[in-house]
Amino acid sequence: MKYAIVGTGSRHQMFRNAVAGTYAAQNDLVGLCDVNSRRLALSAAAVPDPGGNGIATYPAEDFPKMLAEQKPDTVIVTVPDDLHHDYIVAAMRAGCDVITEKPMTIDLSKLKAILDAQRETGRQVTVSFNYRYTPARTQIKDLLMSGAIGEVTAIDFRWHLDRVHGADYFRRWHRYKDRSGGLLVHKSTHHFDLVNWWLGSTPDSVTAHGARHMYRPETGDAMGLVPRGPRCHACPSAAKCQFRMDLEADEKLRSMYLEAEAEDGYLRDACVFDPDITIEDTMQVHARYRSGALLNYTLTAYSPWEGLDITFQGTEGELTHRHVEVHGVFGGQREKAAGRESMTTVLHRAGEPPRTLEVWEGEGDHGGADPVMLGYLFDPEVAPDRYGRGSSHVDGAWSILTGIAGNVSIERGETVAVGGLLAEHGITLPC
Repeated sequence: MKYAIVGTGSRHQMFRNAVAGTYAAQNDLVGLCDVNSRRLALSAAAVPDPGGNGIATYPAEDFPKMLAEQKPDTVIVTVPDDLHHDYIVAAMRAGCDVITEKPMTIDLSKLKAILDAQRETGRQVTVSFNYRYTPARTQIKDLLMSGAIGEVTAIDFRWHLDRVHGADYFRRWHRYKDRSGGLLVHKSTHHFDLVNWWLGSTPDSVTAHGARHMYRPETGDAMGLVPRGPRCHACPSAAKCQFRMDLEADEKLRSMYLEAEAEDGYLRDACVFDPDITIEDTMQVHARYRSGALLNYTLTAYSPWEGLDITFQGTEGELTHRHVEVHGVFGGQREKAAGRESMTTVLHRAGEPPRTLEVWEGEGDHGGADPVMLGYLFDPEVAPDRYGRGSSHVDGAWSILTGIAGNVSIERGETVAVGGLLAEHGITLPC
């Protein structure tokens, strides 16, 4: 299979290394495309070059030329979220299948463009939801499939982003809702996809509230960070700011971003207290599913620790799962959790004592998820997946609809019927 990648920022590296490295015997990486020539060259230099001619590279405006000259079977899309639909649609109309980073897109007009193009071309769109492949999350799917707690009736789901990871969304393009859809779309698409997959159902109605409490000018003022610059680099208050990102100190960040700024003006270390930030850092969602299950969901982007808590209520019992990924941030350092104690899963069936289960584990990034997902994406001989972890354009659409409906609910101050929202935009979608 021949692959091309558009977007050579940090997220593309996993795909590049899989196609050109781990699974190179079965696949060819034939082209790279990006708006920034510096990052494009860095990526091309990292591709093994057994033929001695180097990989073909193209500026963003020559994306159609790359498709025509290299004729990839599949295009991998890892550009900023608001541009996904442009490349997904163009690739399908050129006869290519697509693998895209999450979220598939960020709003309903862009979603309609993708769905229309897929229906007209018949091409395949795969969304890379690696969280489905984390062994511990797959174990939850296995338990629910087995009927361990009967019919799921309610879920309480809390996701905590710490003050390093969470703050990072407020430094870069993600901080503008018209570019990322806000965290309810960009980040929570992972979580809502998990719920859809675990339940085998889709959301019917959504009510949400959101606010920005931490990443705002008043917080920086209260911390004594005055005066402040527009970015961490050369900021007069950087030395005393707990949210400082030092691009100079990290070789990878320096070469990929600081030294590439002259190409496109993109700042990787913008101030997290800027007044023009348009996304929330605190969100709560209540959703009703077609199955009848109810979801309560919370996301915070300034927690003292990182990880998740989730509880499933069922007609035959209760299932709880907790994963502490980072204990906290101390003196600017993240104290990552490790060992079996960092993840716990407890099954409590009605009439029985609770049982702490041995949590499924794996090796590799994202708790062992990435190697498994990449195998299913790029190894043609991989065994069939009994858990149905692969994600189509339909899964990609439903994963963002909870967040999109949540954004509408926050804006309108009312409960939003997902079906009505789709009808408003002329979208038909299988449940």
